[in-house]
Amino acid sequence: MKFFVDTADTNDIADLAATGLLDGVTTNPSLIAKSGRDFLEVTREICGLVDGPVSAEVVALDHEGMMREAEILRKIADNVCIKVPLTIDGLKTCKKLTSDGTLVNVTLCFSANQALLAAKAGASFVSPFVGRHDDNGFDGMDLIRDIRLIYDNYAFETEILAASIRHPVHVLECARIGADVATMPPAVIRNLVKHVLTDKGIEGFMADWAKTGQSL
Repeated sequence: MKFFVDTADTNDIADLAATGLLDGVTTNPSLIAKSGRDFLEVTREICGLVDGPVSAEVVALDHEGMMREAEILRKIADNVCIKVPLTIDGLKTCKKLTSDGTLVNVTLCFSANQALLAAKAGASFVSPFVGRHDDNGFDGMDLIRDIRLIYDNYAFETEILAASIRHPVHVLECARIGADVATMPPAVIRNLVKHVLTDKGIEGFMADWAKTGQSL
């Protein structure tokens, strides 16, 4: 499973990219606003920090506006992935862009039917929102499971990009089901490595090593 980080904080992105474990980045208007920086400037910097796809979201709601903004965004770098909402205009834009070879991430997916439409529109990625689905009384993992089944039934090449990941258990369940990508906040990625027994084991090894009086 690919790991994307969901942030516009370039310090966090650079730190995680240095591990070699980061496959891409997702951003959205809310994350860009939180950074307090110019949209194009921060997107350009992010694209230089990772080799994989960097999702940059349009803010227009109509097809013509989305295409106009996409033209600006895809000139930033070769690894820009245009992010569009799962609406009729978004799907129309997706079809047009992917026909030109542009990567497209169709976001705000909350049903398997929506994911089916995104795949038919040729989306590179579809982003079902696991956490928000849970927040509204549904099971986010059932959504991932249904999409995986449908995509496998018809050999769709659209990758399932599980979004709105809240904690490591979400990551584990998505990996079990077969999501292609999980995008998550920096803190969740860092928490994946943590385990109390790992910490305890290191503590024991260090204590025993100290008793030897040796150094390397």
